[in-house]
Amino acid sequence: MSRKTKFTPEEKEQVVIDYLKGNKSRAQICEELCISSRTIQDWALIYRKHGIIGFSRKMRNRSYSKEFKIKVVEEYIRGEGSSIDLGIKYDISSGLLRSWVRMYNANKELKDYNPKQEVYMAQARRKTTLEERKEIVDYCINHDYNYKNTAEKFDVSYSQVYSWVKKYDTNGTDGLMDRRGHHKTDDEVDELERSRRENLRLKRQLEEKDMVVELLKKVKEFERM
Repeated sequence: MSRKTKFTPEEKEQVVIDYLKGNKSRAQICEELCISSRTIQDWALIYRKHGIIGFSRKMRNRSYSKEFKIKVVEEYIRGEGSSIDLGIKYDISSGLLRSWVRMYNANKELKDYNPKQEVYMAQARRKTTLEERKEIVDYCINHDYNYKNTAEKFDVSYSQVYSWVKKYDTNGTDGLMDRRGHHKTDDEVDELERSRRENLRLKRQLEEKDMVVELLKKVKEFERM
């Protein structure tokens, strides 16, 4: 069975009910849904504390300070609770806490995190096809030019969305084409660029002639030996 990456709140609830009531074993659920045993434990604890609404909360949009991360990690290291216990205590996912612990143990800095700033500051996140860029631009325009929400929805940066929309407004679909690596012909560039290219060609020709002359000199010197 292929791995399913997303589950609805109702599907998660059913998994937890089957697990808690003993309708299915943990191993059986793991095999059927291709999820880990830890995932089942996490869902069960979330369900016990919050009910089905706990699966609908968008915890990824919360802000976490550097101080908060260190505080929670050090509690975990001191044995004051498991990742699941502390996750419930501080209303964060146990997986997120474990990632902080790994960074802490690897002497990597735990930085402040503000998702509202991240979308503006992010670098280009991934490569996109022309069809994807068209879809992203259409979505942005149809949603009142909301660059931020568009960037979050399609997992690209704010600057990418802004640039693509502006290019589309100016040049239509042609403006969304990736022309990196495309070498324009002399007919496609302006007069200044054509002059610059011609000067480079002449320079190369002169350098080649100088090399030929130098080579002939060396040949004649060799023949006189």
